[in-house]
Amino acid sequence: MKPLFTELPLSAQTAYAQLLEASLGAEHLRSVADLSGSFNAKTVKGRRYWYFQYTEPSGKLRQVYVGPDTAAVHRLMERKAGSGVSAALAPLARAALALGCTAVLPRHYRVLRRLADYGFFQAGGVLIGTHAFLAYGNMLGARWGDSDRTQDIDFARAGKAVSLLLPGTIEARTGDAITSLGMGFLPVSGLAGKTGGAWLIPNEPEFRLDFLTPRHRGADKPFAHPQLGVTLQPLPFMEYSLQGVEQAVLPSAEGAVLVNLPDPARYALHKILIAGEREGAFRVKARKDLTQAAHLLAALWQWRREALVEALDDLLSRGRGWQSRFRRGARALVDGWPGLEAGPMLLAHRTPASRPDVDPLTSNPPRTPPRPRRATAAS
Repeated sequence: MKPLFTELPLSAQTAYAQLLEASLGAEHLRSVADLSGSFNAKTVKGRRYWYFQYTEPSGKLRQVYVGPDTAAVHRLMERKAGSGVSAALAPLARAALALGCTAVLPRHYRVLRRLADYGFFQAGGVLIGTHAFLAYGNMLGARWGDSDRTQDIDFARAGKAVSLLLPGTIEARTGDAITSLGMGFLPVSGLAGKTGGAWLIPNEPEFRLDFLTPRHRGADKPFAHPQLGVTLQPLPFMEYSLQGVEQAVLPSAEGAVLVNLPDPARYALHKILIAGEREGAFRVKARKDLTQAAHLLAALWQWRREALVEALDDLLSRGRGWQSRFRRGARALVDGWPGLEAGPMLLAHRTPASRPDVDPLTSNPPRTPPRPRRATAAS
């Protein structure tokens, strides 16, 4: 079996860590220098006042009051003449790519960057799907072997399941952000004529944006999320993968974008779970799910084994339906990748409440308890 991943050189891992740290800092240090616009002066009753005029990504012209013609305002204007913190990310991103990190495609980067600018990720949006899988490689210090790229970009919103400390008042105008790209995305209508949880370009149907959320109490209908400003499509089992969200950075030759990702162990095990659910025409997609799971599990078994076992304990504790679906997916995974080191553990693992004294990390068999001694008259 071909290697599922190769470890990135230490220089690439260091460059990624520096880019992530810089991206996290940039989110907190954005200033007027990061805005595209100009200062304009107005004279009112003999006094001079300054305004900042800029164009929103949607194309709407805005003008905000800055202050009177004072030394403090002039210092602010001088800061605008310099470069903002966001401008410093592009050289770091290009350095990380040159050293071996994986890049996001340019037009996909522009979509992610625009959503980030409109507050999608700050409002709790999570990147999932193939782009999350690609991001995990840089995060874990791995370059994946043969793996397919797709044109669609998948997003989710977990609600209370998101563990990031995000302000509850942040709102994102996601629909406006997508429209402002000028790429021709249109919302897909559902059977009832209402907007569904997807956007696509009519002459490029494979390039689509899907917005998903966990299904609760059998509610399958798409619903408009007021905080995100977009319609979400509920799907079963998604709540599991969206617990314990992490932050990562996606590099591009044009810059870098900070995103939220599911925990990689939960993402991999969720792929196995839903692969066991897919039937008929969805078998091809099941193969893609298992391919990503196999790559991730190979790396997690080497570097995050305890986190993998903990995530598996949680999955198997959710009931027999979850267990049976996962077992089907796990058997298909082991059949397709018989050399996967984590495979035997996935098939034999049981929840802590149901298994005897066993080490799941080594898959050692349970110890045989000593026989009780027969009582004697002396005892």
